[in-house]
Amino acid sequence: MKLFADKVIAFNKTVAFTGELPPGISMMNPFKENKNVLPLSSAFYKKYYNDTHCRHLILVINPGRFGGGVTGIPFTDSKRLVEKCHLKYEGKETHEPSSVFVYEVIDAYGGAASFYKKFYINSICPLGFTATTPAGKEINYNYYDSKELTHAVSDFIIGSIKKQISFGVETDTCICFGKGKNEKFLWQLNDKHGFFNNIIALEHPRFVMQYKSKTKQLYIDKYLSAFHALTG
Repeated sequence: MKLFADKVIAFNKTVAFTGELPPGISMMNPFKENKNVLPLSSAFYKKYYNDTHCRHLILVINPGRFGGGVTGIPFTDSKRLVEKCHLKYEGKETHEPSSVFVYEVIDAYGGAASFYKKFYINSICPLGFTATTPAGKEINYNYYDSKELTHAVSDFIIGSIKKQISFGVETDTCICFGKGKNEKFLWQLNDKHGFFNNIIALEHPRFVMQYKSKTKQLYIDKYLSAFHALTG
């Protein structure tokens, strides 16, 4: 039987989008664009997922440039990779506020080993996007930011979710990071394809850090409550 880590690593090695994107939008595939990402992420999954345990799936939006776009691991920037996961990293140091929040939750849950034994995080769209502003600045772009992009990547998203479920995840409940458009889209897919019996949506870590930092502990407690409801 293949280990959970082997399935994730194989997925990361082959994940690719072959369709056409709307004008002005670029696909970000860190596993193909940065030679360090696959070894980094593989070391992470071999450390925390080298078993056959079932886990609950957490689906986020899509990778950003400074978290998963650098390490290949959702919500794990280079600082958290070193400080919290105790893995080696050589390269430009990155800091992503969303990663800070997620690892505060992980610490409160009991640490990385305890958390990742129960949960697997990936994205509704496992590859990220960027767009260029009129001033020439490259920015993160989400799969739902335009109807044209959502339509272009819908089949890719559906196939990716099916593959991730096959890794060995519980299908009673999926946790969704991101209320609003992300939650709505996932429910629409779920109503059609029946991936999960239920979906629990939580406020996106970026939203918490950007707009609710003064009451951050309330959201940490909310996350923990949702996690413990599934794992005891």
